[in-house]
Amino acid sequence: MATQTERTAGAGERTPDESWSAAQAAVDQAAERLQLDDGMRRVLRVPKRELTVHFPVTMEGGGVEAFVGYRVHHNINRGPASGGIRFTPDLTLDLVRAQAMLNTWKAALVGIPYGGAAGGVVVDPRRLTAHEREGLTRRYTTEISPLLGPDRDIPTPDVNTGSQTMSWVMDTYSMHTGHTVAGVVSGKPLEIGGTRGRREATSRGAFRTIAACAQQIGLPLDGARVVLQGFGRVGSILAEMLCGAGCRMIAITDDRDAVHNPTAIDIGTATRWVHEHDSVKDMPETEPFDRAAAFGLECDILVSAGLQNQITATNAGSVRARIVAEASNAPTSPAADATLQAAGIRVVPDILCTAGGMVLGYFEWVQDMQSFFWTDAEITDQLDRIMDDAFADVANMSDQSNVDLRSAAMMVAVARVADATQLRGLYP
Repeated sequence: MATQTERTAGAGERTPDESWSAAQAAVDQAAERLQLDDGMRRVLRVPKRELTVHFPVTMEGGGVEAFVGYRVHHNINRGPASGGIRFTPDLTLDLVRAQAMLNTWKAALVGIPYGGAAGGVVVDPRRLTAHEREGLTRRYTTEISPLLGPDRDIPTPDVNTGSQTMSWVMDTYSMHTGHTVAGVVSGKPLEIGGTRGRREATSRGAFRTIAACAQQIGLPLDGARVVLQGFGRVGSILAEMLCGAGCRMIAITDDRDAVHNPTAIDIGTATRWVHEHDSVKDMPETEPFDRAAAFGLECDILVSAGLQNQITATNAGSVRARIVAEASNAPTSPAADATLQAAGIRVVPDILCTAGGMVLGYFEWVQDMQSFFWTDAEITDQLDRIMDDAFADVANMSDQSNVDLRSAAMMVAVARVADATQLRGLYP
């Protein structure tokens, strides 16, 4: 199965223009509830800086192709910018803007002293050889290097990029400076300054928020029925954690097929099967069913850990779960979210549920800057503490303002960035 960082956007994803307008609308709504003045709203709803680069790459056949890349900083009032680099053929400046803004709120929500960044190259990486991919990565890094630095902008992996890409980015930047700068990226291999715990970080963060939400509504995890949409890296590890807490996984879907066992699916068997067959199809001790029907199965927890815009106005009315956990970016459309809220279903929003990966990126940066590395236990303890505190902050805002968890999460994040902006003032 492809991992969450290896999949390209699906046909159900919002268009880039819609993603940016939706991101700005969410800010406007939070700002209205927080009663921020018009000047602050104007500052928060646009990026601080944007860089568009056009650069050539020599291909293995000897020809030269030109590519377009972007890097956007949304807000850096709470610290250096950080965010993903993605390689996709449908990348646009508006989509990068939206991702950079999301990263600003995500960092603020979990109390990390970062601002939000995002970037990438317009390219279908499947067309590239390994050598061409390295050349493209190094040239793109060189083009955006005026923005990079461990105290300015720390890139992370995103769609179609991973630890090898981050290794090339770090090496290119280090060659330009004349010495190794491990803290310029996160998501690197352990051998060159990466951190323990990265593989399971996003899943661990999602698990902690699901557990906290379940406790809030009085739902014991032991025996809770779970439907999981998306069995990539994040989904499969999260499934192991939930089952380890006593949950029963009654259905699993991937991007093509779905399987069901009303008693429970053995997650160890499922993980091995998908690793060997690249699909949940024909998994032992399960029955196939219509993938689209997964959202309508009666369960306690519905986890969306696949592609964007999976819960829509069309299927939201059929959801029969007490908790919907967004373990991927933007799995629920605005119209579907309204339907779920009206039905009294608790939604753990993506801005909170997926923040574990950003927390681990921060841990890696801190360790690189100190040249002192932590144990697995220390990383797990700190991640759990941060995610638990973040959920508590959101729950408190939800109660105080009488809003849903998604609105509360945005209010907490926007308020923190607005406070930092106000305290720093305007220069000159």
